[in-house]
Amino acid sequence: MALSAVSQATFLLALLSFRTYQSEVLSEPLLLTPESLKVSINSTQQCLHLQWRIHSLTYHQELKMTFQIEISRIKTSNVIWAEKYSTIVKWDQVLQWSWESELPLECATHFVRVRSTVDDARVPEPRFWSSWTSWEEVDVQNSLGHDPLFVFPKDKLVEEGSNVTICYISRSPRNNISCYLEDVQIYGEQLDPNVSVFNLNNVPFIRKRGTNFFCKVNESDVIKGIVLFVSKVLEEPKDFSCETRDFKTLKCAWDPGTDTGLPKYSFQSYSLFESFSGKKKVCEHRNWCTWQVARDSQETYNFTLLAENYLRSRSVNISFNLTHRVHPMTPFNVVLENISATNASMTWKVHSIGNNFTFLCQIELHGEGKVIQHNVSIEMNGQYFLSELEPVTEYMTRVRCAAANHFWKWSEWIGQNFSTLEAAPSKALDVWRNVKSVLGSCTVTLFWRPLSKLHAGGKILFYNVVIENLEKPSSLKLLSIPAPANGTELTLDQGSYQIYVTANNSMGTSPTSVIVISRDSGSEEVKEGRVQGTEDGFFMSWKPQSGEAIGYVVDWCDHPRDQACDLQWENLGPKTTSTIISSDAFRPGVRYNFRIYGISTKKIAYLLERKTGYSKELAPSDNPQVVISNLTSHSFNLSWKDYSIDSQPGFIQGYHVYLKSKAEQCQPGFEKAVLSDNSVCCKHKIDSPEQKTFLVEHLQPESFYEFLVTPYTSVGEGPHDTFTKVTTPDEYSHVLIRIILPMIFCLLLIMILCYLKTQWMKEKCYPDIPDPYKSSVLSLIKSKENPHLTIMNVNDCIPDAIEVVNKPEGRKIQFSGARKSLTETECTKPVYLYLLPTENYSSPGPCICFENFTYNQAASDSGSCGHVSIPPEAPPSQLGLLTSPENLLKTLDKNYVNSLGEISAGESSLNYVSQLASPLSGDKDSFPTNPPMSEYKMQMAVPLGLTSPSPSENSSLSSIALLDHGEHCR
Repeated sequence: MALSAVSQATFLLALLSFRTYQSEVLSEPLLLTPESLKVSINSTQQCLHLQWRIHSLTYHQELKMTFQIEISRIKTSNVIWAEKYSTIVKWDQVLQWSWESELPLECATHFVRVRSTVDDARVPEPRFWSSWTSWEEVDVQNSLGHDPLFVFPKDKLVEEGSNVTICYISRSPRNNISCYLEDVQIYGEQLDPNVSVFNLNNVPFIRKRGTNFFCKVNESDVIKGIVLFVSKVLEEPKDFSCETRDFKTLKCAWDPGTDTGLPKYSFQSYSLFESFSGKKKVCEHRNWCTWQVARDSQETYNFTLLAENYLRSRSVNISFNLTHRVHPMTPFNVVLENISATNASMTWKVHSIGNNFTFLCQIELHGEGKVIQHNVSIEMNGQYFLSELEPVTEYMTRVRCAAANHFWKWSEWIGQNFSTLEAAPSKALDVWRNVKSVLGSCTVTLFWRPLSKLHAGGKILFYNVVIENLEKPSSLKLLSIPAPANGTELTLDQGSYQIYVTANNSMGTSPTSVIVISRDSGSEEVKEGRVQGTEDGFFMSWKPQSGEAIGYVVDWCDHPRDQACDLQWENLGPKTTSTIISSDAFRPGVRYNFRIYGISTKKIAYLLERKTGYSKELAPSDNPQVVISNLTSHSFNLSWKDYSIDSQPGFIQGYHVYLKSKAEQCQPGFEKAVLSDNSVCCKHKIDSPEQKTFLVEHLQPESFYEFLVTPYTSVGEGPHDTFTKVTTPDEYSHVLIRIILPMIFCLLLIMILCYLKTQWMKEKCYPDIPDPYKSSVLSLIKSKENPHLTIMNVNDCIPDAIEVVNKPEGRKIQFSGARKSLTETECTKPVYLYLLPTENYSSPGPCICFENFTYNQAASDSGSCGHVSIPPEAPPSQLGLLTSPENLLKTLDKNYVNSLGEISAGESSLNYVSQLASPLSGDKDSFPTNPPMSEYKMQMAVPLGLTSPSPSENSSLSSIALLDHGEHCR
């Protein structure tokens, strides 16, 4: 107790003496002036380092003080920086402070001074600043040397995007210095007569070797420059994580980002610091580092990753439990055993981590473009049974593992390839049929779906189809159909048949599929119903059958508009009475037909229902072709043909009849409507799709109308395309048409007949009339009624020519006295016989005009012509020359008559041809050698049969006969 009392008394005395001293010392203001100020330069970092002391402090005295530092440039009055710096000052302590200059220190003279104040709470107010230290001058230019040009800063390191100030110093003031940044001239600001400054903002990264800046004296070889090192900005490490694979070593990894290293400056460094253990490790790699796990079973770790370079530092932190960061090693010793056509067994091993550590392993099976995954939990050795494999298939299986309790990461994969074996098909074919009955026979089209590779057991080689006639059980027919066919067509007689279908490969045959075709198949009549499609498909429902149905089948065509409609079917169970039929092939606006069959216990399919519908109805895409009939002044009839069912984009519910007129007044039964082009017309709705005619009534005569007929469905109507134009006639036009049309027809018929019978009418009504006054042929006509009447003697006229016309028959006739016969084929051109006048002929007599039998008017005005009247009833045999024909023929030379040869009897005629004028008197001995035949006209035909026998040689006529055979005689 005594000792304790002494100690307390001593402490109180000491405390009292300290307070007394403190009150004495601090009772007056303290003015502590900085002393011994020194300024140094770091050219590389462009920094000013200041050092000073406070000599006025007593021994062991500590005070908090604030210092004010001012920096001037070029002259002391130009203060460019002022800053306050606070710190605890001790006795005889050297205080330090640094300042980094943006402008290179070599470019200008700097001045520095400092003053201080006590900022300690123990010092009472007021507080005063000490006096300033004297200005400390920092002038680097005096130590540069005598070169004419300098550029600063040297080897400056900055980050991309920073601002940099560069200057040049010239020993003599001159303005002929040019500066360039990567060969691009730049312009700066003159700081004094010898110094110019260049401010570069947002400096880009160009290359790792640095960016060039240089200046040169124009008209001189002096060039000075620097290399500005621009680095990428140091990034914060990303994806920092740590994990263990064996509970012995931790591996920490991260993404360092962009490398900031430059050739002169090494890249960033990384270090790990663990806060619980206080350990630190400098990493050897820039993206990963290892850490030894503590033996004291430390489970929780808190790591800080520090990234540093010359310019800055970055750090990230993570904290974790070691058991939650387990990354197992890759499994090994993978083995596949007991491989069959559809199964295989797989085993593997894992690296042990610790007792009772559970792994979650994932198995992947790759084959036929598919990937199947399975998960299994193990501790040491793993095993998995692969089933439902496809025969004769290449597979690849692999496995990886992870911690089962606290999943972190999967291990790497390890795998192996294998192939399954071949086996006989294991499943019966799914078979269906389509039956069409035609006149005592039926066509059965069989369809079957190929077996999946799992059930095929291997490559299917062919399909066997066995046909059994149930009415003749002993009659079997086998068809072998090569793969890859999926159907066949059979033509069967009327009757019941049982068909067996199997698939075959090299290992065996599949189970048999049986289908029965009854005598009535294909001829069932069932009423068709409608079904509406949805986005999910077509919903089908039907009434359940009595207990005899063992299943149902719904079939349809995926492409009903194609010839190969791609028949599809769906098998349903016996208790199913509804289903949804869906297919990727279903398209809007296409009509699909469905048939629902029941399957009896005898495997006979019988038709229950037919349904038709659209997955989505559309508006009609075109309009019917409309025909106008019975057009009257007040009405006309419209009719159109039905659509093809397959071409309809929806169920036609009726038709709209649109009618336009200038009056814009709607007839009874029509209502006004506005079309898409805003035009107004009248509209009539036909509710029945079966109606294909419409009578438009109550129209005005001689009026212009336009109409359009368009169908409509539940979605909309057809397009409003071109309207058909029609004009009603007046009220009496139809009466006139009924009268005028028959008259025109009769007139046209008469004109056609007249045109076709022109030659006949000419011959009958107005034949060619000869002109007697132009004829110089003198003939003698002897009339039987008055044989002594003589109009003219032969000597009174000049005979011109006799034309012998031969007809194309080959029959011959011999002239009397003729020596030679001629056939018609030997001469195709008329033969002309010229008769010359006799020597006794002294002067021409009067011309005699011959009468044409069809023209009875004589030339009465010619006094020199006599008129002979010959009755038209007289037969040709009564017509003769007024002078004896014998006297005329006697004048013919005997040789000429003989040269005529044979001429077909009754087929030739002798025509007298006259010239336009007779020869003049005194020109008796001359005759024309080529008479103008184009001016000849036939006067009368005298049949040769009427001539008398051959003339005698002592004829009184001394005429010369010339026969012109022409160019066509052969």
